[in-house]
Amino acid sequence: MDYYFGLAQTIGIHTLLGLSAYCVLIAGQVSLAQAGFFAVGAYSAGMLTVLGGLHILPALAVAAGIGAVVAGAVGFPALRVKGLMLVVATLAFGETVRLFFFIFSLGSMKDGVQIGPSGAEGFRQIRYFAENGWSVGAVAILVWAITAAVLLGLWALDRSRTGRVLRAVGRDEVAAQNVGVDITAVKVGAMALGGAIAAIGGGLYAHTTTHIEHSQFGVALAAFAIAYPILGGLSSPFGSLYAAVLIQGVMIEGFRFLGDWRSLLFGLIIILFMNLRHAPGVAIRYRALVRKVRGDHWVKRDAQC
Repeated sequence: MDYYFGLAQTIGIHTLLGLSAYCVLIAGQVSLAQAGFFAVGAYSAGMLTVLGGLHILPALAVAAGIGAVVAGAVGFPALRVKGLMLVVATLAFGETVRLFFFIFSLGSMKDGVQIGPSGAEGFRQIRYFAENGWSVGAVAILVWAITAAVLLGLWALDRSRTGRVLRAVGRDEVAAQNVGVDITAVKVGAMALGGAIAAIGGGLYAHTTTHIEHSQFGVALAAFAIAYPILGGLSSPFGSLYAAVLIQGVMIEGFRFLGDWRSLLFGLIIILFMNLRHAPGVAIRYRALVRKVRGDHWVKRDAQC
């Protein structure tokens, strides 16, 4: 059962990563900085529990605040550009964060063991759950309680006036601006919200893996963050959950026996899925399946989006 609980933890954390990108995508922006915010949350929460002795929940809350501030600071200048320039700018930020943690050291000795960030050697001994008697199942429950709270929060946001403003900006910035919407505030707010969610996911990731290092927060992680909401659809935050289950639970774990061929098959399946779901015959069956799973209301939203 520990294996399945561990897999549930991974899917929940990657769902949070996808939701962080979802917040930015519905505002009409494409950001590859989510891996950087994820790293900020991982190192921040890890230092707060290991070096500061905080409980995991306030540590995650503080990490979320730091992630939101960093994302807002990045978003304000970066979101003044669009398209490929924004992609390049956010990708550069993500790599800057990764390289920062490559040289960042704030370690100390505890009972003869090195703890805290130690540059290229990574951040070891993030053992909050083990030292406080948390079982693998209890950690999985915590991860999914937080993931469910974020999902429901974004679901409620999507039905509020703020959610409608976010989607209006994503669909037509000029029209939204003409009716009095502050485009910059909306985009920066979406980036900050996404940064906070990514930081929470990063904090949980650090504590479930117990050892993190800079190489784990590269371009591949940023690509996963974008893939989840795009593959699952932007009509609902639950799309990122479906995609995380498909990618992490089926494609990665289910095809582990293929070894190095798994990565090639993984890419081909995503390309095939993204093309076939909009093919005339397949699209009808896909919408029928979605109608059964998600209800008629979501299908109407898919058509509108």
